Amino acid sequence: MGLNLAQKIIEKHLVEGQMIPGQEIGIRIDQTLTQDATGTMAYLQFECMGKERVQTELSVSYIDHNTLQSGFENADDHRYLQSVAAKYGVHFSRPGNGICHQVHLERFGIPGKTLLGSDSHTPTGGGIGMLAIGAGGLSVAAAMAGMPFYMKMPYIVGIELIGKLNPWVTAKDIILEVLKLLSVKGGVGKVMEYYGSGVETLTVPQRATVTNMGAELGATSSVFPSDDKTLEFMKAQKREGDWQELKPDSDAAYDEVVQINLSLIEPLVACPDSPDNVKTVRELAGLKIHQVAIGSCTNSSYSDLVKTANILKGKKIDAAVSLVISPGSRQVMEMLARDGVLADIISSGARILETTCGPCIGMGQAPPSGSATLRSFNRNFKGRSGTKDAGIYLASPEVCAATALCGVLTDPRDLGDFEPVNEPDRYLVDDGMIIPPVSDGGAVDILRGPNIAPCPQRESLQASIAGKVLIKVADNITTDHILPGGAKVLPYRSNIPRIADLFFQE
Repeated sequence: MGLNLAQKIIEKHLVEGQMIPGQEIGIRIDQTLTQDATGTMAYLQFECMGKERVQTELSVSYIDHNTLQSGFENADDHRYLQSVAAKYGVHFSRPGNGICHQVHLERFGIPGKTLLGSDSHTPTGGGIGMLAIGAGGLSVAAAMAGMPFYMKMPYIVGIELIGKLNPWVTAKDIILEVLKLLSVKGGVGKVMEYYGSGVETLTVPQRATVTNMGAELGATSSVFPSDDKTLEFMKAQKREGDWQELKPDSDAAYDEVVQINLSLIEPLVACPDSPDNVKTVRELAGLKIHQVAIGSCTNSSYSDLVKTANILKGKKIDAAVSLVISPGSRQVMEMLARDGVLADIISSGARILETTCGPCIGMGQAPPSGSATLRSFNRNFKGRSGTKDAGIYLASPEVCAATALCGVLTDPRDLGDFEPVNEPDRYLVDDGMIIPPVSDGGAVDILRGPNIAPCPQRESLQASIAGKVLIKVADNITTDHILPGGAKVLPYRSNIPRIADLFFQE
């Protein structure tokens, strides 16, 4: 019996254990990524390991989360991260260059490689055939130090895509359909591998939308094959030399199989307060929406925003709606500007935000109290928007744009003729905002602000640990329950004693 794609990548990187589902394995990590909320602690931990340089093929430090600088903390963290990157051999993506997952897909991702990131949406890289996994900062620090990443060998779920999406139906609707079928726990301990005739109808940005929100399934990762569509994308990014064809064996088997007919999917929306609380847009059509936000690492590609602009062009957003748009990368922003598309968006009354995560992690743009906000993001946990009693709905950029014009949740099929958008033959490539590390970091001084606390030192863990149970929680606890996001909390991610006071706070 042959191997599926996920098994092939794992087998090539296996350094410890056997590929038996549920048993612990260790795999070699080729690339790492960090962002400025979780990355600061990862580098503090890496410093404690005593390595002179990172041991990976490539490591990148991105600034994309904590860019709202209402105090010195975030600016100090950015300065620290830039100096650490220079010293230890890490590429540094400056503030304004874009969201880590979007930029990494564009400029660094390589089919068949392993990627470990200190962000849960790292599996976005599966859109080009990487085995990309989100993990804790300590695991990423260990990988940068050359150690394997340990996990239980995942079960591989084959998701067979057949058919083709109808006009106005999108990749966001595909992953919402999967969430509706499998739930937010349906991917725990599993890799979701997409295959079938429907795969070849999807572009890399569409695939990346699906793999990005695989995190909401609880999946270890999600992966698509590397094929002609992948080659087209990498050629357009002037990186065709990094491409290789990757696909499952013809007789590959899966632990589970789910079949989805793309032709039967219609525009969907995830309702508060969980990404798997999915209904059709038609079921909720007419729901009053007060704020619309388009962007995030899920839906901020060039094609996503051109489709948005085509809907908004020559029109004005509803008087009672606030529309904000955050392009995923500087590449996307500049291409929109040079093509004139950005002008169409601005003319509609939309507000253009930074090329960052922004509202997706509660960094600004909190909606009004008691309101409903519609977002092309990946999470809609209660209070994540910054307004505890606001309902967060998730949908495609097309649904978001149609709703912004009408003021109520609107099925874009009601807009009339569909204008297809093709991926560009060439993307605008400019890596001037990515600073490569210096060849010798010995002379580089690490710059630390007063908010950056040393990594606490502890004795080795004992064979058993005993203590009092301090809290009992309900089902479906999210990362936001454990540690809230947003502008008030995230700046303290580099300070364990301070942030420890904020765990499980309402």
